[in-house]
Amino acid sequence: MSNRLNRDQIAARVARDIPEGAYVNLGIGLPTLVANHLPADREVILHTENGLLGMGPAPEKGQEDYDLINAGKQPVTELPGSAFFHHADSFAMMRGGHLDICVLGAFQVSRHGDLANWHTGAPDAIPAVGGAMDLAIGAKDVYVMMELTTREGQSKLVEACSYPLTGVRCVSRVYTDVAVFDLRDGKVTVIDLFGDATPDGLLALTGLPLTFAN
Repeated sequence: MSNRLNRDQIAARVARDIPEGAYVNLGIGLPTLVANHLPADREVILHTENGLLGMGPAPEKGQEDYDLINAGKQPVTELPGSAFFHHADSFAMMRGGHLDICVLGAFQVSRHGDLANWHTGAPDAIPAVGGAMDLAIGAKDVYVMMELTTREGQSKLVEACSYPLTGVRCVSRVYTDVAVFDLRDGKVTVIDLFGDATPDGLLALTGLPLTFAN
C-alpha cells in the first residue's frame, strides 16, 4: 500500500475524534503530536503523568522552557487555568478513572483490544512499562496511534499479541497510516480508509475477519 498518511496526518485524524470537554492523556512518542492538531475553539484538557493538567501544544522554536516538559521530556506549553501537582496525584487521576481518553503508541494490538507497547524482547532493549499500564486500565477509552506495519511489512494489528502485554482488552480504537479500526468485543470494524488502501488489501495484510463501515 502506498499513499499512507504521515505521522502528523495520523495525529490530526486522532484529534478529530476527541470531543469537547474531554480529559485526555497523550502518551510518549507519536501521541504527543495530537496536541498540535486540536482545534483552538474546542476545549480539551490535556493531562501529562508528570503532573500537569491543561497542557498546550509544543512551543515555537526558540521559546522552549525546559522546566516545563511532558512525560517524554519534551518542552510543552501551559494554557490558562492549568494546574501543577505531585506525581502521585497524577497517577491517582489515571488509576481512578478520571481520564476520558488516553492515546498510546503500540508494538502490537490484538483484535480483542489487548495492548503490547513496552517490550519487544530485543536483547538490547531497556524495558520500562512505566505509566502505560495505569493509563490502559484507568482511562475510559484507549486510543492507539501507530503505523500499521513493521519495517518488515508485518501487521501490528494481530489475532493475539506475541509481545508482553501492557493491558488486556483495553484498546477501543486504533489509528494507523492506512486505516482507522474500531475494536468492540473481538470484532474489528474499519471506519476509515486512506490513500489507496482497499478492503481486500487490509484483509490480506492483517489476516483478521474485518468488517467495513459504510
